[in-house]
Amino acid sequence: MVGRFEGLAALVTGGASGIGAAVADQLSREGAQVTVLDVAQTHSSHHWEKCDLADTNSVNAAVAGAIERFGRLDVVVNNAGIGAQGDVAANSDAEWSQAWEVNVVGMARVARAALPHLRESSAASITNTASVASMAGLPQRVLYSATKGAVMAMTKAMAADHVREGIRVNCVAPGTADTPWIQRLLDQADKPDEERAALEARQPHRRLVSAEEVARAVAYLADPENRSTIGVCLPVDGGMEALRLRPD
Repeated sequence: MVGRFEGLAALVTGGASGIGAAVADQLSREGAQVTVLDVAQTHSSHHWEKCDLADTNSVNAAVAGAIERFGRLDVVVNNAGIGAQGDVAANSDAEWSQAWEVNVVGMARVARAALPHLRESSAASITNTASVASMAGLPQRVLYSATKGAVMAMTKAMAADHVREGIRVNCVAPGTADTPWIQRLLDQADKPDEERAALEARQPHRRLVSAEEVARAVAYLADPENRSTIGVCLPVDGGMEALRLRPD
């Protein structure tokens, strides 16, 4: 069976680990030639371009490297991002600037560099990684939530700008996912097991979201057959944003 991304070239930011690695693997299994953009080198078989999303020259060079390798670009997945914790008084100006540069402006840089190539594709799509924090108020996540709320708004505006060019733009909104980043946060907690249990209980299906579940949602949004899926923010959060369950 021919995969739905057979003959297409994809670019995944933050693809060296976590959700990004799962997305890169999913697209590759379904036929795509995948370039991973990350500051860390991927240990998979995917082509890797070192990239600092906070640096325009680095982004432009990395996208150019992907084009040089595969000769085309059809699918962009803007997944890379950094976390932040605390209330509105907790983060310094430098932390605000860094998170904004990577989580928001970094996505814009990648999209800007990719657009000329996507315009040449009949299967063009951009999928941004937002978050349940784009839609629901989470404690101690003000800075992170601000950036992810911006990602969702930017996704809809980009979709409006590029729909008539044949470039579909959507975003996926994961809940708390079982990734190395979350594990690092748990390791820093006073009682990691209790903290993990609390994160699991916060999601209605009572477990963390898997990276593979998010990857399958990204593949759906990027699937060139889904030509009427445009400007969508697809939650993959176990019902966290949408459901209001009674306490047990």
